[in-house]
Amino acid sequence: MAVFAQGTPCWVDAQLPDLEGGKRFYGELFGWSFDASRDEALLKGRRVAGLVPKRDGRMPTTWTVYLAADDAGALAARVKAAGGRMVMEPYPVGPFGVLALAADPGGAVFGLRQAGDADGFEVTGEPGSFCWLEVYTRRPEAVDTFYASVFGWLGRQVDPAEEGRAEGFDYRVWSPPGSRPGDDTAFGGRAVITDAFPAEMPGHVLVYFAVHDCDEACATAVRLGGRVAEGPVDTPYGRIAVLHDNQGARFAVLAEPPAESAAEPDPAEREEPDATRGDTPAAPASDTPPK
Repeated sequence: MAVFAQGTPCWVDAQLPDLEGGKRFYGELFGWSFDASRDEALLKGRRVAGLVPKRDGRMPTTWTVYLAADDAGALAARVKAAGGRMVMEPYPVGPFGVLALAADPGGAVFGLRQAGDADGFEVTGEPGSFCWLEVYTRRPEAVDTFYASVFGWLGRQVDPAEEGRAEGFDYRVWSPPGSRPGDDTAFGGRAVITDAFPAEMPGHVLVYFAVHDCDEACATAVRLGGRVAEGPVDTPYGRIAVLHDNQGARFAVLAEPPAESAAEPDPAEREEPDATRGDTPAAPASDTPPK
């Protein structure tokens, strides 16, 4: 069983009203097979995500990212003390450990997952698997403080000029405790919901999956009944797009640039990829509202 550092992404799942329809969509889009006994998606036999039947129609059809917890109860207390709230207090789920749902001060919902017997990602960063998380918020200062306080995340503010963005572009990249903040260790980022987005858009977490070809993934998603919300667009980290599946769940895809065109990191800063985190940094999907 993989060991995940506390506060790092360890799992994602989608709650879907039509589970079989979801399996057809993601099976073709990402090449997933499925373990029906565990509601899990597999990539070449390795765990990559969960597809869960939505049992309550009041719950949103959405992707949720789970952060590793050594003690879900203790983390839940820290969430509340830091200005967040618990959407669902920790509860046991048999061999899958203990789960909980929380919201940060900006309203973005995420999960906590205290590991069970056989649990969590077996692969990340490969096409068809999780590679990045992105928190969108209207309260960047409160959210930055919250994640640093609860999980010890280390932040690096992105330089707008290096990203080819206008002055005032506000994006923060997060790395786990004990690391050197930067692209080599980052697993996610924080973007600001600007006035370009609809006023009713809440704070939320966007889950990214790696793909071989972003444009092909968009075309496949549309053919399968999904739609393209934003992009595709080129970034310094690859070509990205935000999609909705055939039931409305929102997620993003990222195709890394070809190795020969990707900038070579300084040898002194190079690290080996870590299967317990998404090692692919990404800029926010767009500064324009979804279509």
